[in-house]
Amino acid sequence: MSDTRHTTDLPTTVAHLNHTAVYAADRRLSAEFLAAVLGLEVGAPFGPFLPVDLGNGVTLDYYEKTDEPIQSQHYAFLVPDERFDGMIDRLEALGVTYYADPNHTQPGRVNDLFGGRGAYFDDPDGHNMEIMTRPYARP
Repeated sequence: MSDTRHTTDLPTTVAHLNHTAVYAADRRLSAEFLAAVLGLEVGAPFGPFLPVDLGNGVTLDYYEKTDEPIQSQHYAFLVPDERFDGMIDRLEALGVTYYADPNHTQPGRVNDLFGGRGAYFDDPDGHNMEIMTRPYARP
C-alpha cells in the first residue's frame, strides 16, 4: 500500500525553497521591519523562530543570535510592480535610505534593470535587502 499523505502539496520542481533562517540581534525588530516594508505580517513564534510569510510558500524565520556579530547576507524579493511604490513610500516613512545599486552608492534612487524597477536597503542588522519587479535575466 502506497503512502500518499504527503504528496498533495509537493512541488513539481526538483527543489522548492520552504524557509530560511535570518539571523538577527532582535528577531522581533527585524521581522517587523521587513514585514512593514513589504506590506506583510509577522507570524506567531515557532520555537526560537519568528516567521514572516512571503505569501509564496516561503517563510523567513528570524532567529535571535546574540553570541556573535551578525554576518550581513543578501535577500532579494521579487515584488509586484503595483506594490513597489508603496514599499518605497514605507522605506521613506521609516527614514530608511534606499539605493539603486547593491554597493549603496546611489542613494534615493531606484534602478531600471531588465525592464523593471529595483532598490536596495539595509535592515536593522545590516542585511542587504533588495526589492525588484523583474527577475534578473540570466545567461
